[in-house]
Amino acid sequence: MKIITSLPEAQDFVAQFGNGSYRQIVALTGAGISTESGIPDFRSPGGIWSRREPVQYQNFVADKTSRLEDWDRRFEMQDFFARAEPNDAHLALTALAGSGLLTCLVTQNVDGLHQRSGFPDDRLVEIHGNSTYATCLDCGAHAELDDQRPLVEAGKSPRCRACGGLLKAAVVSFGQQMPEEAVHRAAAAAQDCDLFLVLGSSLVVYPAAQLPALAVRSGAELVILNAQETPLDSIASTVIRTPLAQTFAKFRKEQPDIP
Repeated sequence: MKIITSLPEAQDFVAQFGNGSYRQIVALTGAGISTESGIPDFRSPGGIWSRREPVQYQNFVADKTSRLEDWDRRFEMQDFFARAEPNDAHLALTALAGSGLLTCLVTQNVDGLHQRSGFPDDRLVEIHGNSTYATCLDCGAHAELDDQRPLVEAGKSPRCRACGGLLKAAVVSFGQQMPEEAVHRAAAAAQDCDLFLVLGSSLVVYPAAQLPALAVRSGAELVILNAQETPLDSIASTVIRTPLAQTFAKFRKEQPDIP
């Protein structure tokens, strides 16, 4: 395993991702890619989840007070998301997808920054859902978060205009079943790639944390770009400890065939 802590060396290393050496690249992104866009890691000390106990899915469904608490947190998170902009790491992944080299991006993030960077929806797997809009728990209809603020402020649970079912931010809450289709897509992509990239994930939250090991068992090379150690560093060929946005700052300029 090679460990890179020098920013110039890291920039030179990531340049190879776009030179055609790899047939099929899959990436997994976590909170670390978005913290450099100004979005706090909500799981870290001082984050929302350390200040306010997470609302379990079962409580959301059964209890109005829990629903209103969850909605209030979603609005707090939405304010962070609205102020953030995709950084050079987000844009580099979008460029790799545009070149056809990055075939699947699995993200643990719910902030919508990959979509705002222009990443194609058909190659994006949001394994933990998306917190920038709501869905109906009964019929699956989409709804805008901002439309629900007046209701929540009035002490009412937002409901679907189509069927009357409960609306909830489209994230996978604690205690809620993981989306099977997303998990299967992510696993299939991990098994079929020759390079698996991890960007800004601590690799401690499952099932996403099992994907890099699955890729390695299937013959892929693993490169981990994360500020801290992860449980899977030992099976990576290269570990990069430099800030992600700075690491990819020159990426597109150095890749003439990448948009």
